[in-house]
Amino acid sequence: MRHLLDTTDLTLDEIDEMISLAVDIIENGDKYAEACKRKKLATLFFEPSTRTRLSFEAAMLELGGSVLGFSEAASSSATKGESVSDTVRIVSNYADIIAMRHPLEGAAQVASAKSLIPVINAGDGGHAHPTQTLTDLLTIFREKGRLENLTVGLCGDLKFGRTVHSLIKAMSRYKKVRFVLISPKELSVPEYIISDVLKPSGCEYKEVTSIEDVMPELDILYMTRIQRERFYSQEEYLRHKDAFILNKEKLHNANEDLTIMHPLPRVNEISTDIDSDPRAKYFEQALNGKYIRMALILTLLKWKDSEPAETSKMITINGYECTNPHCISNHENLPQVSKVTDNRGTFRCIYCETRTK
Repeated sequence: MRHLLDTTDLTLDEIDEMISLAVDIIENGDKYAEACKRKKLATLFFEPSTRTRLSFEAAMLELGGSVLGFSEAASSSATKGESVSDTVRIVSNYADIIAMRHPLEGAAQVASAKSLIPVINAGDGGHAHPTQTLTDLLTIFREKGRLENLTVGLCGDLKFGRTVHSLIKAMSRYKKVRFVLISPKELSVPEYIISDVLKPSGCEYKEVTSIEDVMPELDILYMTRIQRERFYSQEEYLRHKDAFILNKEKLHNANEDLTIMHPLPRVNEISTDIDSDPRAKYFEQALNGKYIRMALILTLLKWKDSEPAETSKMITINGYECTNPHCISNHENLPQVSKVTDNRGTFRCIYCETRTK
């Protein structure tokens, strides 16, 4: 059975086919109006969401299917102490496909191991958000007509921003993509993104702390919010929350065909006076999320009986405990498992990808 836990679960050909399907849905929506008739999507959202949850529900309804689930952990048996494993095993009896968001990293991995039906990772803590990445890829393709030969600036919270991690993983697989990583040093991308993704891919990248200096280089500017819920302390959050705010003044030397993106929700990192700029595409981006999720639901239901892609070698390490406090393995009774992630024999937690020491 195929699941979507990370964009690396898909080949580039599969991503391109999904984007093509989404474009066809946009252009010929009526022919998909009953494509999921009598099918049910379960939305298991242990963490609040507006765009992701509603776009999944809208996607399934526009395909002629139905939706069941919950929108916060307080509405589920998690309040009674039920594990993710048990919740998903039960819900998979009642639906045909699951979309799950959870605040703990690696929760989607746990869900996929127990589910009887396809699982879509709708965000697991600060780890990954593959359907947002597919949304981003569709947006870039519709705006630029390509996914290759682009300079992509990623700005804001690059340490905890799961959308950033997933987008780097996806776009580093395309030819001649260059990354400009714009953030405070304290919020730079995690080590594993550099060592396991960017360096092996051969992509050119640089890390900077000023958005104005690199603006003329960018084809894409991907803004992110400073996420209060990802910080260990309120003091640390307040120190960084206003560090990077995009306004008209900072766009004075930007390219005329720059595409400004944001996964939303926005706090104050993009001034509202940017909304009327024709280069601002974040609201169109949110709409694209519905179309790519329609394509994803159709694709995974079609692949339901397919064999999963080959995974990295898994090794159980007795006595090992993941050092990431946000990893699900430190909150539920799970085996501590690592995987080999590169040809240097680097071991990482199977759930959250933290390096094994």
